[in-house]
Amino acid sequence: MLEVRANIDALDRTIVRLLRQRLDFIEAAARIKPDRSAVRDEARKADVIAKAKAEAERIGMPTDLVEQLYEQLIEYSIAHEFVRFDEIRGSEPR
Repeated sequence: MLEVRANIDALDRTIVRLLRQRLDFIEAAARIKPDRSAVRDEARKADVIAKAKAEAERIGMPTDLVEQLYEQLIEYSIAHEFVRFDEIRGSEPR
């Protein structure tokens, strides 16, 4: 059991590092997007979730779990991007 837990802990550290990398790209998007209305893109959100679910299905992972995780991850990312967008441009949140 100790080895299993150690492997889970190592994997969790990797997941957190990957999430940090994803957040770096979200921050890059905040710098690149021309206006605040471009931050929330429902079509892109649906596309990302659909791709994640397809990959989950391909590898035999529960798609409902992946959908829930990605819904939360993307909503957090959008909120974070709004904050960074406003910080970069010195604008007030809306």
